[in-house]
Order: sequence, then C-alpha cells, then structure tokens
Amino acid sequence: MTRRIALLGGSFDPVHVGHVALGAHFTHLLQSDQLRVIPAGSPWQKSTLQATPRQRAEMVQLAFADQPFPLLVDLQEIERSEQGQQTYTIDTLRSLRQELGPQASIAFLMGADQLQNFGTWRDWRHLFDYAHFCVAARPGFALDSLAPEVAAEFTRRLGSPEHIRNTPHGLTYLAQDFAVDISATQIRAALQRGEQANSLISPRVLDYIEQHNLYKS
Repeated sequence: MTRRIALLGGSFDPVHVGHVALGAHFTHLLQSDQLRVIPAGSPWQKSTLQATPRQRAEMVQLAFADQPFPLLVDLQEIERSEQGQQTYTIDTLRSLRQELGPQASIAFLMGADQLQNFGTWRDWRHLFDYAHFCVAARPGFALDSLAPEVAAEFTRRLGSPEHIRNTPHGLTYLAQDFAVDISATQIRAALQRGEQANSLISPRVLDYIEQHNLYKS
C-alpha cells in the first residue's frame, strides 16, 4: 500500500489554531499516515522572526499534541540553518523523497497566502517533481489572483484527493470548502498589546509564550 505523508511547513511564529486546523483537515482528507510539520530555520523571505527556531519547534509540538493522528516535528530545516546553510523547500522535498522512496505520496500543505508568492520560490516548477501541493483557500481567494504562470501550472495539475492519495507527486488541490483567515502577524501584534489570544492559540502554546516571555516588544 502507498505510504501517504502530509507536510506542513512554515515559520510558526507563533503556531496558531489555523495551522492545526489546516494540518488536521488535509491529514483526514488525504488519509495520511503521518503529518510532518517542518518549522523553517531562517527562511530567506522572512528575516524578522521573534522566537528562536527551537522555541518555534517546541511550540509546534505543544500545539499538535492532542491531534488523533501520527505527528512528527521534522527539524531538518532548523538543523541546516544552524550549520549556516540557506534552506529552501526544494532541498527539503528532495531530502524527504530520498528518505521516503519513489512511491510514497507526499503532499505539501499550504495556505492561499503562501501560494501568492509561489512563483518566487527557488526552482518552483521542479517542486512538483517531488510532491503534490494542497492549498487551503482564504475568503475571496481565486486562482486568477495568482501570477499567470503559477495559476496556469496549478490549474493544469488539479487533481482529486483520491488521485493525490494514490500517486507520488505532481498534482494540486484547492480546498474551497476550507478557509482559515488567521495571521501570525496579527497575533504577535495582539500579544504585544497585552491582549488575549485564547481563541487563536492553544492554551499550552500560550503558557509557553508566557513562560519564555515571547512577543512582548
């Protein structure tokens, strides 16, 4: 039987209920054997992360602790950055494909906001050689809002969850029925103002933020 792995990458600064909902939605939809959450080390498009890489990974572990599916917090991007290496999604996917073998179905999960920048990712057209890409819509999101070459590629590759479950890579899926509109930037701003974020962050993560005095200024 084909092994099915869902991947959720991000800076997770901090991880919030939207990330957990996104991972849970697609893990269920794709009947994945495991969700791998991959916190970014020092992502080249974001230079202002406030929590350290290891703190962000620990918050991810806490946020997903109660989910009813197998979870692995994959530290490879953090470890590469600790060795002074730039880290790109293409490198991560190559590494995972080598580890999991040619037959595993690998699905990279993302929000529509990440897809807006997809055309700027390193070797973005080659990413499909290693994984499927499954996107959660946002209110008002449409494929024609993307860069034309990304919209064309994404549309050409559209497939069903069943096809994604049973093929290794190369397809796309847009979850129109699932929308998350939560921003880590807004959460950090609320925490800096001393406002409550109980509905947006799990209690365990909020406790961690408090204990480590994060996002105060």
